[in-house]
Amino acid sequence: MSELARAIDIAVLDDDADFRNYIEDLLSDESGYTVRTFALPADLFAGCEARLPDIVLLDMKMGEFKGEQILEQLLARWPGLCVIVVTGYPSMEDMRNSFKRKVFDYLPKPFTLGQLRQTLKHAAEAFGLGKTPQERLRARLGQRIKLLRTEMNWSLKDLAHGAKLSVSQISSIERGAHMPSIESFLAICRAFEKKPSEVLASIDF
Repeated sequence: MSELARAIDIAVLDDDADFRNYIEDLLSDESGYTVRTFALPADLFAGCEARLPDIVLLDMKMGEFKGEQILEQLLARWPGLCVIVVTGYPSMEDMRNSFKRKVFDYLPKPFTLGQLRQTLKHAAEAFGLGKTPQERLRARLGQRIKLLRTEMNWSLKDLAHGAKLSVSQISSIERGAHMPSIESFLAICRAFEKKPSEVLASIDF
């Protein structure tokens, strides 16, 4: 990593101490990650308040605690947070419901280091994690613009038309390859009928 880059901070919520230890053991020799584990939702929320993690690994089956409710609270308080659902009781219905709630991925237990590494790699690429602040800002802003576009059911061409920019410009911004100019960013915000401060506040940078 460059001197400006930082380790990817992973928070794990699971009521199974053996699983928490398993995750810590899996990633202990992996460079580029720090891991915090939590047994209770309240502890996870407190940990997020103290330092927002880059990725949350969230167990959906925890006895008295319902993973669906915890997930909703996480995304309500920190929109755009990268959440990866883990469960020892996978089902297609659960997977579909998870993705409807805008989780990044779904990882059934038990999984190997290779599977975990690949999932974390995809998350890091998608969210611009483990990069310099400039790279992360480009990635987060691009992801937010893409999410707003998909919520509007717009194609790249639709947004380009509304913002009076080229399709290639919009695509480059969404991929995090380029930071939009002030003029381009304002044009995109106008197309979405949103204040620039509203869009920037939602990227948790």
